[in-house]
Amino acid sequence: MVAGVDVGIGIIGSGAISEVHARAIQAIGGARVVGFFSRSRDAAQARAGQFGAVAYTRVEDLVEDPAVHAVSICTPSGAHMEPAILAAKSRKHVMVEKPIEISLDRVDAIVAACRENGVKLGSIFPRRLLPSSRALKKAISEGRFGSIALADVYIKWYRTQEYYAQGGWHGTRRYDGGGALMNQGIHGVDLLQWLMGGIETVSAFTALRGHTGLEVEDVAVASVRFRSGALGIIEATTGAWPGDRLRVEIAGDQGSVVMEDEAIRTWKFRQSTKEDEEIAIRLGPREGMSTGGSSDPRAIDDAGHVRQFADFVAAIRDDRAPAIDGVEARAAVAVVTAVYRSAEEGRAVAVER
Repeated sequence: MVAGVDVGIGIIGSGAISEVHARAIQAIGGARVVGFFSRSRDAAQARAGQFGAVAYTRVEDLVEDPAVHAVSICTPSGAHMEPAILAAKSRKHVMVEKPIEISLDRVDAIVAACRENGVKLGSIFPRRLLPSSRALKKAISEGRFGSIALADVYIKWYRTQEYYAQGGWHGTRRYDGGGALMNQGIHGVDLLQWLMGGIETVSAFTALRGHTGLEVEDVAVASVRFRSGALGIIEATTGAWPGDRLRVEIAGDQGSVVMEDEAIRTWKFRQSTKEDEEIAIRLGPREGMSTGGSSDPRAIDDAGHVRQFADFVAAIRDDRAPAIDGVEARAAVAVVTAVYRSAEEGRAVAVER
C-alpha cells in the first residue's frame, strides 16, 4: 500500500451482516468499500449500488482486484475458511465475522494461511472493545475482586422460527456449526473467557426446546472451570421470548460487578477508589441503549463494528496484529466445541488450547 491511500476493502457475502460491515467501514477514516461478492448477481449489484462499489460474481475476481487491499468475510459461518484462504494467498488482509469458523481445524487453516502469506487476520468480537468491558477487564487484571469465586454469562435471546428458515443455513450443522451457542451466544462466551483469562474445563447439556426442525440446539448450559480455578456458568438460548440483554456477573471476596450489554449495573468493591463512582455514572444504564440484537439480529448498532474496523485498518497501517486476531478469535470456538462435545458424550471435557 502507498501511504495516504485509503485501504480498499472488498466484502465477501451479501447478507444482512454485510451491510453492517459496509456501514462500519464507511464510518471510519482511511478506508472504503470497493467491492461486493455474491453468487447472486442481483444481490451483488444491490449491495454494490448501495455503497458505490463494484459487484462481483466470482470471488477470485474480487481478491485479485488491485484496488482491494483487504477483505471482509460475511458468508455463512461454516463457509469462512475457503474465501479467507483464497484472499490470504492473494496477499489480502482478512477480517472475518464471528465465529471465525465452526471447527478448530478450519480456524487453524485460516490462521496458518494468513501467517504464511504475511497478512493481517482479524475477527469480529465487538464486545471486547466496549468501554465497560475494558473497565471490567482492568479491574480483574488489577486483582480488585480478590479471589474470584464465580464468573457467569447469561444470553437469553429470542429468534423466531422464521429466522431459522431464512437463507437455508441457520440451524444447520454444516454452515451454522451449532445453534444458540455457536451463533448468538459466542459473543458472551468470548467475552467471559477473555475477561477471566481462559476456560479450562466444561460440563454441559444442550437441547432443542423452542423451535422445530433444527439440526442444532436452541439452548445450552455449561458449568465451567477457569484456568484461574474460579467456577462459572454459561447459559445461552434463542428460545426466551421476548429476549433480554446479555448479562455478565463477576463475584469475588473483594467485589462484585454485573454488566448488562454495555451498561454497568453493579460496580462494588470492598476497597473503593475515586474512579469507581465515575465508572458507575459514565458506564451505567441510560436511555436509548442498544438491546444488542437480543430479539432481532437487525437491531444491533454499528458502534462495535466501527471500533473493530478502525483498529483493523490501523493494524494494517502500523504493521501490527489487530486487537482481536485469529488466535484470539479461536478461543471462543474452542470453548463452544468443547461444550458440544461434553453434551454429546455426557462428561466433562477439557477445552483445547
